[in-house]
Amino acid sequence: MTSTPPSILGLGRSLAGKTWAWRGGNMDLATGETSLDHDLVTQLLLARGVPPHDVERHRTPSLRAFLPDPSEFRDMDTAAERLAQAVLTGERLTIYGDYDVDGATSAALLIRLLRALGHEAGYYIPDRLLEGYGPSGEALVRLGEQGSSLIVTVDCGAMAHQALDMAHAAGIDVIVVDHHKCSAELPRAAALVNPNRLDESDVGAAHGHLAAVGVAFLLAVATVRTLRARGFFAGRPEPDLFALLDLVALGTVADVAALHGLNRALVAQGLKVMARRDNVGMAALIDASRLNRAPSCSDLGFALGPRINAGGRVGESTLGVRLLTTEDPDEARAIAAQLSALNEERRAIEAAVQEAAEAQIDAQHNRAVLTLAGRGWHPGVIGIVAGRIKEKTGKPALVIALDADEAGHGKGSGRSIPGVDLGAEIIAAREHGLLVAGGGHAMAAGLTIDPGKLEALADWLDARLGDRVAAAMASQALLLDLALAPGGLVPPLIEAMDSAGPFGMGWPGPRVAVGPVRLVKVDVVGSDHVRLIARGDDGASFKGIAFRAAESDLGQALLHGSRDRRLWLAGRAKIDDWSSRPQAELHVEDAAFAD
Repeated sequence: MTSTPPSILGLGRSLAGKTWAWRGGNMDLATGETSLDHDLVTQLLLARGVPPHDVERHRTPSLRAFLPDPSEFRDMDTAAERLAQAVLTGERLTIYGDYDVDGATSAALLIRLLRALGHEAGYYIPDRLLEGYGPSGEALVRLGEQGSSLIVTVDCGAMAHQALDMAHAAGIDVIVVDHHKCSAELPRAAALVNPNRLDESDVGAAHGHLAAVGVAFLLAVATVRTLRARGFFAGRPEPDLFALLDLVALGTVADVAALHGLNRALVAQGLKVMARRDNVGMAALIDASRLNRAPSCSDLGFALGPRINAGGRVGESTLGVRLLTTEDPDEARAIAAQLSALNEERRAIEAAVQEAAEAQIDAQHNRAVLTLAGRGWHPGVIGIVAGRIKEKTGKPALVIALDADEAGHGKGSGRSIPGVDLGAEIIAAREHGLLVAGGGHAMAAGLTIDPGKLEALADWLDARLGDRVAAAMASQALLLDLALAPGGLVPPLIEAMDSAGPFGMGWPGPRVAVGPVRLVKVDVVGSDHVRLIARGDDGASFKGIAFRAAESDLGQALLHGSRDRRLWLAGRAKIDDWSSRPQAELHVEDAAFAD
């Protein structure tokens, strides 16, 4: 039986129907009644699960403090030896990547590493629509026939048994660098480096939250170490591995990998590298995103990442790798502009698919996992739509394009909620005979299905996950880090909180409650964003915005039912630096009546 967390600040359920609870200790600065025994950053770290004795290591996360010995991972030394051998002998090799950001950055990282070692590698990125996810045996064999005796797959390959069997039969060595869940039986490979192998060491398994680009970085470290032991750098400089961290940061954040431990250190240091703009492709991407400052963690997820993804989703799958590996500024600007145009096209396609998918939600209100499917849906946007529907409903969601390939199979993408491992269930459904193919990790999964088995899959997921989804939803609360009077919402406070970042999945940004306030002005901007101005009992006022909320219960309550009542507003505090004087504002996620 799941208990509901107790509410705080003397409030009942919120306008969005949620309970509010403290993430850590009581940090109610609005009344002065607080158990804040540490500085603000320390309190934020403790609230995110950092043990008191380990606070200083997490306060300024560095690679020196968090990077494990790569040799702790299964097959890492074998992979490094094989890659070093290719460098020493000038062997022709190809990097086989996935078409998303993690795949593009992983491929670019190894290409740039090898280039720094004097070895120019080829690359192959499959077409999402024509070839689908993962390495195909035909493509691997074809690359072998073109002269590549070594192929490194990145962000794919962990479940490619048939494809790797074909490569082995053709005499091609394949190194798999992946992070997706594995089955007990591993595919045949020269080396398979994946912290989510079932036989992984304790140290390796503790890093199962790494994105593929993080695993690729560890392979880069191991390869350079192997070459150093062989005297390769006696007459030449070693490559600057830290210079590759901008790629690691982008791939890690865009793949929604948990930002704790090593990942947080990789992203923190990668943002510093990105600010230097040494990678001409990354610099062009930043400029195309119209950022006039060094990128933040959220920029990687909402501005840079979607542009790289757009190439694989609705355009040419190789654009991301080409951009991130080019040394030609003119070529970089042209590709970045093309990706920005494709991103706009992707937005329009996504909106149409989302509207069609949302129309099916009401008919599935009793389902534990929403399984939404339609013909004509573009497979390149179904993952984004699944994520949006998951956020809107609070339930795991699968979105399936029914006519995605010539064989008539449906291609699906799923997004899950904390506490429900969707990737494991999709693998189990494949093994149960419900899917043609499928895999993923806890929060995201992909699948290929015979449309005739859709209903059976939905029923099976209900039976398997019904109790877990119900428990996860019942235990969810809006977790707050801080409560403030409106006069306390100021830029210095936000800057102090930001220093506990970078924030993302698994390391959530601070959420504050501000109040009590009355709404001075509320209206709709854009298509469905609710904009407001709130004033507190202390006379201080601030701006707020609730994104994509106009049609929600929260949005309607703010627009029509709260003008004459005092409220607490909860959300993320941000600095609006568009005006001449930076001001604090609140990105509103929820609200509750104060009386």
